[in-house]
Amino acid sequence: MRASAIFVCGVVTAVAAMISTFANAAETLRVRLDWTPWGDQAPFHLAMKKGWFAKQGLDVQLEDGNGSVSTVQIVGNGDYDLGHASLATMAIARAKGLPVKAVADFIRQNDIGLMVGKDTGINTPKDLRGKKLTFTAGSLETPFLDRFIAAGGLTRSEVELTNVDAANKGSLYMSGRVDGAFSSAPFMQPIFDRQRPTKTIRFSDYGLEFPSFGLFATEATIAAKGDQIRKFASVVAGAWQYILDGHEAEGAQAIIDARPQAKLNADVLREQIEILRGLVSTPATAGKPMGIMADADWAKALDTLQQGKLIDHADAPGAYYTNNFIDVALVKEIANGGE
Repeated sequence: MRASAIFVCGVVTAVAAMISTFANAAETLRVRLDWTPWGDQAPFHLAMKKGWFAKQGLDVQLEDGNGSVSTVQIVGNGDYDLGHASLATMAIARAKGLPVKAVADFIRQNDIGLMVGKDTGINTPKDLRGKKLTFTAGSLETPFLDRFIAAGGLTRSEVELTNVDAANKGSLYMSGRVDGAFSSAPFMQPIFDRQRPTKTIRFSDYGLEFPSFGLFATEATIAAKGDQIRKFASVVAGAWQYILDGHEAEGAQAIIDARPQAKLNADVLREQIEILRGLVSTPATAGKPMGIMADADWAKALDTLQQGKLIDHADAPGAYYTNNFIDVALVKEIANGGE
């Protein structure tokens, strides 16, 4: 009898342990970031540092990425719960059949532009005749080069375009061997500016509008982990607002503390955050909580992507995003310091 009781007790204990393990696993979120550590990752690392995720019962695992295309593909294949990447890239993948969907958009304007030396005399696309510009084939800027150049009344043949690997773009530009470089302005401009005074001509100023960095997941993960995703997306949105409300240096330091091996420059990180500040809102999202998206913005984005021949057919905007995972009250709580 005693042996039987011990056996039953042991079984109950084992089952309880299994239930606890499964419950903990359900609260764990594996998140793939967009790139190597830079300013747009400040809210993730700050939320980790301050315990904001843990307070919501989330066990978050952040992993660096190596580009939006890679992050979208890996998350779309189910290897991670959430991805942080260019939502335009995500939309392209969805249009091609990958079952991914945006759950929050933090950088709601197109981040791509042409960075030029301040000494070049280039201020608009019409100033590009005869200029040497570098780009990376396969990057999101490439399908829109002709339209950007055409905004200045020019054709590609009137500009000297050089295709280089993304790793070599910076050295070519900073050495002065080219007049300008196409890339993500918030990421690259503060880096370029340290060796060569730089300004950016933005794609979005010439009608090339689509969303930049935000969160997405597969529809299967959204269905299985909706509560955790809502908490996570809302904490990140609130952390972004907290940082932009005068805590930029704190955000930059959180990245440095999380990735000490990267030997990051705090001034560069803060400058990246400052440039991102100007891209967080659109006319359609003005005054709305961080993370919220709008049909009007997605309609423009899908039209831009279609004109760039990146998608053949676009579904209605609502097929690409949902605002159901932004808890406005939680965003406000985190924006106020988690209080």
